[in-house]
Amino acid sequence: MIDKDLLDILACPETHQRLSEARPMMIEATNTRIAAGELRNVGGEAVGEPLESGLVREDGKVLYPVRDGIPVLLIHEGLPLE
Repeated sequence: MIDKDLLDILACPETHQRLSEARPMMIEATNTRIAAGELRNVGGEAVGEPLESGLVREDGKVLYPVRDGIPVLLIHEGLPLE
């Protein structure tokens, strides 16, 4: 869980849209795609490590992973959502 004060100041590095915590169903669906080998990040690399949590862009098109409690807000690390 991301601290609310931190979440209030975080934004998508590409579009500067607000971010919100991904719901458990979204993380589960994304992990299913990762396990099936179907998911590539925005940079084109295959994603092999399941997510513990993530932050979703306001438009719902990109999810940024949170690893060890740290948001990975790099454009190429974003995960496109269907």
